[in-house]
Amino acid sequence: MEISGIISAVIVGIVIGLLGRLVLPGRQHIGVLWTIAVGIVAAFIGTAVAAGFGVANTDGVDWVEWLFQIALAAFGVAAVDRVKLRR
Repeated sequence: MEISGIISAVIVGIVIGLLGRLVLPGRQHIGVLWTIAVGIVAAFIGTAVAAGFGVANTDGVDWVEWLFQIALAAFGVAAVDRVKLRR
């Protein structure tokens, strides 16, 4: 992966993290940096899952890949929020 691909993945990860946080109802008790980190991880994992299902590279916008990424980001934000509440 080239540096431009990594930078693109980080930017997409930021957007995915914020969208994942918006999908969850209520207030989350985690910071923006945690949201961004979860979004970046969810973007990478979501792309891998979409590739596993064979829907990572389609003509036009990869809506199914985005849905995987946003769902994983929402799950990740909720998980981090639960862990931080216990502390």
